[in-house]
Amino acid sequence: MEDKVKEKEPWFAVGKGLSPARVRWLTLFSFLLPLMIWSAVSYTPFIWHPKIEVTEPGGISWFQKGMLIDRDVFSSQVEQATLDNIALPQGDRANPVYLPAPHEVAVAFYTAFTTEPKRKSEQWLHESLWHSITVIFWAFLISSIVGVPLGILCGTFAAVSKVQEPFVQFFRYLPAPAFGALAVAILGIHDGPKIAIIVIGTFFQQVLIIANTTRKIDVSLLEAALTLGANKLQIIFRVVIPGVIPDLYRDLRVLLGWAWTYLIVAELIGTSSGITWFITQQARYKNFDNVFAAIMIIGIIGLLSDIILAKLGKHLFPWERSQNKA
Repeated sequence: MEDKVKEKEPWFAVGKGLSPARVRWLTLFSFLLPLMIWSAVSYTPFIWHPKIEVTEPGGISWFQKGMLIDRDVFSSQVEQATLDNIALPQGDRANPVYLPAPHEVAVAFYTAFTTEPKRKSEQWLHESLWHSITVIFWAFLISSIVGVPLGILCGTFAAVSKVQEPFVQFFRYLPAPAFGALAVAILGIHDGPKIAIIVIGTFFQQVLIIANTTRKIDVSLLEAALTLGANKLQIIFRVVIPGVIPDLYRDLRVLLGWAWTYLIVAELIGTSSGITWFITQQARYKNFDNVFAAIMIIGIIGLLSDIILAKLGKHLFPWERSQNKA
């Protein structure tokens, strides 16, 4: 009954939710809109297409079939060929090499996993992805092991907050990549400094966010626990953590996305490896379809992991669903 009422309501009703059907359509449209814009730019010549792809060099000696030429340069060469009374070059409007069409990227999704690397020292795409995922896993685990308890303590005890948070507030403004050289000097050139950069980029934000989430707990619960004679450890483990754990779980999902944003910078430190190395190599060979495919794969992995964690959260905290419905 409630869903039928929502179907009759206007799409842009203020302060009201949408029916599940409308949510699905809008979610689909959020992905279709950029795809339609990308397709329009790629397949419709008059929208952009600042280059000319040479199909017939004609009498222009330095033209080669398949070469991309600026449109104004191509026009000037056509005019010169007309004046010299030589064969005119032919070409079709095209986009720059760094903007492949959607179908080219779609093909690259498959070929990137099936095409053997040009050099034996290079990794396959799936190997690069797995290496990056392991770096993210260990970095976020280390950050959470320290950051989550510290954030809970800061949010529970004002004394801990005043000792820790001023320095954390200062340090979170320092750019994590700036510590790259120091991390290499201390941890070597392999995965150690990469993990360290991601930890630095997420840990300090993690402490502050979790501390603020912990402060949202109902004060009456704390007062009731103190009245019943609970000590500080009991308050933390039996009142504070159970009271905020669904929100902490959501915070960690958001912070995991931050860890992915630091991955590309982190993997440039020390020895090049992981998905960043794959993207860099493909860009060097001007295989931008593979570059786009690799970037999108990162987004897909991040989105799928967040969806899985969200569904897992519904099973871990079923009482949250009943509260939201209420």
